[in-house]
Amino acid sequence: MEEAPCISQVASLLAEPKRTAMLWALMDGSAKSSQDLAAHAGLSPASAIAHLARLTGGGLLRVETRRGQRLFRVAAPDVSAAIDALASTTMASAARSRPGAPPPPLVVPSPLRHARMCHGHLGGELAAGLYQRMLAAGWIARHEQRLGVTLKGARHLADLGIFTQALALPVVCDCFDWSQQQPHLGGALGAGLLQLFLQSNWVSLIKDSHALQVNDSGLVEINRLAAPENL
Repeated sequence: MEEAPCISQVASLLAEPKRTAMLWALMDGSAKSSQDLAAHAGLSPASAIAHLARLTGGGLLRVETRRGQRLFRVAAPDVSAAIDALASTTMASAARSRPGAPPPPLVVPSPLRHARMCHGHLGGELAAGLYQRMLAAGWIARHEQRLGVTLKGARHLADLGIFTQALALPVVCDCFDWSQQQPHLGGALGAGLLQLFLQSNWVSLIKDSHALQVNDSGLVEINRLAAPENL
């Protein structure tokens, strides 16, 4: 029998709430001092340093020295991806175990809440808003529980340089947004729109993070898509 992958070391690092609180504070791609992280997690400076040493030794965090100060940041994009996946699973498992109950509160760092990478497409409040506008404008529609692009939507998307007939399957699907508690756009169309936003320099990736930086012109252009005044 093949051995299961040894994930217990990383799992044990993430199982301590104070350590996950410090990791969560760094999910926006920022670098923070041990004092800042101690305050965020409600730890004494000495306890914070001990926890940070374990996270650094385990390869989840790395240290930078800036103007003589030691700063901690997420070690690599795969760490952010793992924590993002755990956040999604936490919200989904809570919904399955308590159907109909309100979801547990989840304090999300502002950059992640606004816009982030989600399985290769745009997530966050910017993405959830775009999804609702596309539904209202008739660019996408639901038929027998399946989401699809309408002829009207295909024409508008072609004007943007996205040709839905050339996209891989699934062309479009719901992706539940754990920070917004509502869906955003997944599938090949969601990925194609994010590539358009990146190539247009409307958004950019924040180093070692799933958070996306949205510039002022990008925010205007994305919010114009499928807006009533542009139909």
